[in-house]
Amino acid sequence: MTPYAAPITLDGDDAVALRADLAPWTVDAVSELVGNRAVRALGREHVVPARLAAREAGRDPVALLTRLLTLGETLTRADVERALPRLGADGAARCGLVAVGGAGDDDAARALIDLRPYATADGDDEITWWVASDTGEAVTSRQLEGDHVLGIGGATTTLASVTMRTPVGRVLDLGTGSGIQALHASVHAREVVATDVSERALAFAEFNRRLNAPPAAWDLRLGSLLEPVEGELFDLVVSNPPFVITPPGTPSFEYRDGGIEDRGLGGDGIVRRLVTEVGSVLSPGGVAQMLGNWEIRKGQSWTERLEGWLDDAAASGWPLDAWIIQRDVLDAAEYAETWLRDAGVIPERGRDAFDAAYEAYLSDFDARGVEGVGFGIITLRRATGAPTLRRLEEHEGELPVPLGPHIAASLAAHDWLAYRTDTELLEERYVVAGDVTRETYGRPTLHDPEHILLRQGGGFGRAIKADTALAGFVGTCDGELTAGQIAHALAALLDVPPGRMVEGLAPAIRELVRDGFLRRG
Repeated sequence: MTPYAAPITLDGDDAVALRADLAPWTVDAVSELVGNRAVRALGREHVVPARLAAREAGRDPVALLTRLLTLGETLTRADVERALPRLGADGAARCGLVAVGGAGDDDAARALIDLRPYATADGDDEITWWVASDTGEAVTSRQLEGDHVLGIGGATTTLASVTMRTPVGRVLDLGTGSGIQALHASVHAREVVATDVSERALAFAEFNRRLNAPPAAWDLRLGSLLEPVEGELFDLVVSNPPFVITPPGTPSFEYRDGGIEDRGLGGDGIVRRLVTEVGSVLSPGGVAQMLGNWEIRKGQSWTERLEGWLDDAAASGWPLDAWIIQRDVLDAAEYAETWLRDAGVIPERGRDAFDAAYEAYLSDFDARGVEGVGFGIITLRRATGAPTLRRLEEHEGELPVPLGPHIAASLAAHDWLAYRTDTELLEERYVVAGDVTRETYGRPTLHDPEHILLRQGGGFGRAIKADTALAGFVGTCDGELTAGQIAHALAALLDVPPGRMVEGLAPAIRELVRDGFLRRG
């Protein structure tokens, strides 16, 4: 492994100066500068359209910052002075942001790292942060180094979106990388402990903490998995762990696999370890939210494998409520191709090396009977009594942003439903959520629709097929009548025995309340 140069640093005065210089450099400012075409191309990791647009803006500071720190262009010392008037070129070099060729205005300056603005919301307020990481392959056109520190990507934003933002005391960001999840946690937590196996990653996280000055206290710790926090308890654990399955003979990166083979955690062992052991660091009622993938082996469904992990957690003394959503499945060959491409190992850069790594993947998978790999979102909660939730499901399609509020509302609805009898359920009044619509389908010659769908606009965008009774029930839920009153009225209207109507509606009401179609009036 070729070592990187020394990590970036930032002292108090330089942090104040840099923060002031970057203030106009926001996500909206960059989007306005380069335009939608370039923004979409950046999302596909292509920088050429953005470079062209930024060059056309001349020496505008936003354009210069974007060209230098995000797009990897070589500028001049004078350009750096214009873009960073308070920190200056010498200050930027001192912090490790840039390398400057000399003291002349026309001497070349180039970025040593990637720095870019990032936007998030805190209620009705928008927050801008600036996140430093190692420069990606789209800029360098080189295969990544083994200790590469990843910047903001799809997994980063997915985890940030699904995380519940209920105010809490202590948060653990396990595998913090550049620290973006720790920044998010700082908005709603008193204290954040961020861990990583990479010293370089922790250096970037510390730089980003000093640059953005989050309100919560941070404690950065070096170590693997739960070892740095053994014996401590947290209200929330968030983790985008290094879960990529990396057989011997394939490219290894700390941010993807964390050296799991060296720790005896081959295959999907790192996710299994976290699922079975995270309860040991959760306060009663505490929640863990993480991304992960799991092997799907011949003769075993993905749910069986995850159920086994949850059973192991309970047997170890940590019974957990669990809601696990499988978002995607790749067969063994697709998985190998995906992560080899992510590592920059492609046929165009060396057919022999690509074929050897590809074969190593497939040989390892075939030896262990792995037919595919599932990827998804894991939400676990340390039960205060006997667990009441074990929900493993599949969901495809785009996810709305943010999703955390919906997950929190669904968990709260589950808790309310868990201790309500059907009789108590029918005594309540309900209101249809504002994002629910009804769709009807059928041949034009038929008086009544053949299909009725209740569709959710927010949340997971679920659609429920409804019969006439259920559609009529939901359409009457305006908070005026109890569910039981509506059920008896529908029974009379449809000439159905009341007991049969109630028996059919009760489980449907539970599902609708749990998933946010109905809310208590």
